[in-house]
This record gives sequence, structure tokens and C-alpha cells, in this order.
Amino acid sequence: MSTEIIDQHLIDPEICIRCNTCEATCPVGAITHDSRNYVVDADICNLCMACVPPCPTGSIDNWRKIPKARAYSIEEQLVWDELPETLSEDALLDLDSSESTLSNSSVSMEQKESSADQSKNTSQQHIKPAHFGSTIPPWSAAHPYVNLYGPKSAIKTVKATVVGNFRVTEVGSDYDTHHIVLDFNDTPFPVLEGQSIGIIPPGTDAQGKPHHARQYSIASPRNGERPGYNNLSLTIKRVLEDHSGNPVKGVASNFMCDSKIGDEVEVIGPFGASFLMPNHPESNIIMICTGTGSAPMRAMTEWRRRLTQSGKFKNGQLMLFFGARTQSELPYFGPLQNLPKDFIDINLAFSRTPNEPKKYVQDAMIERAKDVASLLKNPNTYVYVCGLKAMEDGVMKALEEIIEKDGLNWNEFGNQLKSTGRLHLETY
Repeated sequence: MSTEIIDQHLIDPEICIRCNTCEATCPVGAITHDSRNYVVDADICNLCMACVPPCPTGSIDNWRKIPKARAYSIEEQLVWDELPETLSEDALLDLDSSESTLSNSSVSMEQKESSADQSKNTSQQHIKPAHFGSTIPPWSAAHPYVNLYGPKSAIKTVKATVVGNFRVTEVGSDYDTHHIVLDFNDTPFPVLEGQSIGIIPPGTDAQGKPHHARQYSIASPRNGERPGYNNLSLTIKRVLEDHSGNPVKGVASNFMCDSKIGDEVEVIGPFGASFLMPNHPESNIIMICTGTGSAPMRAMTEWRRRLTQSGKFKNGQLMLFFGARTQSELPYFGPLQNLPKDFIDINLAFSRTPNEPKKYVQDAMIERAKDVASLLKNPNTYVYVCGLKAMEDGVMKALEEIIEKDGLNWNEFGNQLKSTGRLHLETY
């Protein structure tokens, strides 16, 4: 009995930093995850490649030849610590002709083919917001260095020292957010605004295996939290429940929020080659974020502020839409009030203020529709969206409404933003 040989799409668990970019980007819902691994369902994946360019580590760009009827299952992939070896031609022939192996498949070839066809149709019928997210950086962005340290690099990890840990939300809530500064001492660690790093928490998980790295966006500009020093900062919220509201204590977030001055942290990275800010004169930036999604926005704002103060940048506009449940849960609320209004146009949105109607970032955007449209039509304007996945639909619908109300076609305009590296999405 014979089956088709396929190139099965797989995610390398050794390199993956569990950033959720692939799952958020996949237009057919072929990618899922548990507490340990991100995996691809071969029954659904239609090889559209939409998830490959946005992956910050390259872990998504892996393939194994396998008989279609013996494709690696979700259950198999979820327990992997590393990818399986590439099968030789003889091994493939053995599997291909093995009727006993084929009988282990719980889904017939006809069902798989039907599922793949259905996935393709679904992809054509429903365009997710991530369809408009660009995977190329602005043309004037600085060159990023990526994957300098990691499992597949010459140097596996680098040690950084905690030199600052400050709470940046009001006291009184379990959901405290911290601004943490890491110093890399004599180890080179070049970063740009919009990039991220991976933190490897100490200890082991429930299966007794070392923890995987957790990804955090960099909150400081390219010359460091403290200019002239080899450091960077992160914005980290203490995680006490998952996205479904179930109680869970975030391993890395609690480790970092509880860290003391002088503690050492194991780091990999940096990651990210597209969510980068423009550098050319008169470039405008629209920033839309919630919670700790403010980290890259803080980095971009601070770099632009330093350039402006030194007289090296003029005329570019900054517009910020920043959302949280309440003012007390908004990171950096105090420092935001000290930024000059002619430097940055700040619009705050709170969804749980007592005795006030719910207001989300997309509502604030609609309120400023005329100004947003004016900026969007300027080819020097770049848009960055960062925060919880739940915000993405609302933000993209607001952009569509703003553009359509201004007499333009959103599909055409949105695709133009994507193709020119002007709209970037990073949700989790």
C-alpha cells in the first residue's frame, strides 16, 4: 500500500520562544500550543507560509519528509524536546509501504484531503487582521542583529545582571507591572527598538525538564536605559491567570518581578527583524498598545525624545493610543504626563473605570479619526500595534472604518501599508 510523501511543517521546540506569533498569524488555525510547545496540525496546514516570515527566531521554518498517512500528530509534537531526525530515503520507503503504520492513522487520506481543501477555502473566505501585518521593516530602519545567543548559536546563553527593578503601576493590585533593567557587563548585546529577548527561568517544569525561554519586548532605546552603558530594560507584568481567566502563576514573569538587584538572569536573543522604527527625517509613528504592549512604544518614544533633545531629529509626529482596565493598571502613567504635548499626542483609554463607560483603544482612535486618517495618508507614517490578541480585531476594524470614511478602500490601502512595511502587528 502506498501513500503520498509530504513535507510536514514543524516548529523546533529548542529554538521557539513561545511568542505566539505563528499561531496569531496562521490564517487557517493550523497552529496550537499547550504550556510547553507550539505545534502544527498537518491535517489543517495548507502550506500557505504566512507564519514563516513573522517568526523572530526561525523555529517555524522546519520541515520533515513523511508519508502523509503517518504525519506527526499534535500529541506527538506536544511532548517533543527536539525535532525528529530527518528520515533517510530507505526509512521513508519502509514507512511508505508499511500497512501496519498506515493503520495507526486515525484519519483517512480522503478525510485529510477534504480537511486541507476546507482549510484553503476558509483561508480564502476569511482574512484575519494579521493578513495586513507587515513582515518587512521600514525602509529606513537600522540593521538589526538577531539570534546572537541561543540553542543553535555558537554561544547558547548570556548572563545579565539585574541593576534595576521598579514597579510602574500603582500599589494595591496583584497585577503589578515592573520596569526591569538588565546589564550585560562586557558581553556585546546590540538591540534596537521593537526587538525582544528571551529569559530562561531557573528550575524545571512539572515534567522535571528545564523551563523554556519566555519572550519580552525591549522597553529601552538602542543606546540603553542608561545611555552609554551596556544595558536594556523590560516591562513585565506579574501573571496570575491565563488568557481564559484560569489561575496560573507565570514562571518567568514572577521570577523577574521578584528579582533583586545583583541577581543574574539567563538571556537569549535578541529577536525580531521587522517590528522596527523608521529613522528617516519627518517620519511619523502611530503607536497603539495595551498593558505591557507599551514596551516597544516606550523604546521608540524615548529614542525619538533623545534625538529631538540633541537636535538630531525634527518634524516627525508621534501619536499614542494606550489602553488599560484602569488608570492604576496603566504602566508608566506618571512619566507619560511629563512628556511635552507638542512632542507626543497621547490618547488614553480605560475599560473598567468605576461609573464610566468602557473605552478601548479603538474607541479612542475613532474619536480622533480625522487626525488618524490624515497621518495614515502620509507615506512617511508607520503604525505599530502591540498588546493582547483580543485588541487586534477592534483596532483593525477601527483602521478600516477610519480609512473607508475618508473615501478610500481599506483592502487596497491596508495591503499597501503591508507591502511598504508601514503596519506592524505584535499581539499575544
